[in-house]
Amino acid sequence: MEIKVIEDTKNRFKVELVGKTHTLCNLLSKELWNDKDIAVSGYTLEHPNANAVLTVETEKGDSKKALVDAINRIEKINKEFSTKFKNAAK
Repeated sequence: MEIKVIEDTKNRFKVELVGKTHTLCNLLSKELWNDKDIAVSGYTLEHPNANAVLTVETEKGDSKKALVDAINRIEKINKEFSTKFKNAAK
C-alpha cells in the first residue's frame, strides 16, 4: 500500500491511502476515537474511484503516535479474533 503524506505537524497528520476506500479508513477512524486525546478522526473520499484521505488530529500528544497506537490495538484485536476463531472452527 502506498501512503502519501499530505500534512504532518505534531498535532495533525493527514495522509492519502492509495487504493484504499471505506473499509480500512473506517476501521482506523473508529479505533482512533478510543484515544482520549483525539480531537479529529475521519476520512474523506471525494469520488468512488478516488483514494481515501485520513485525517488525525490530537488535542495533546503526537498525532502519528496516536495512529500507530490505534494500528497496534487493531492488530491485537485481529490476533485475538483469529485465535478464537481457529479454536471455535475445530
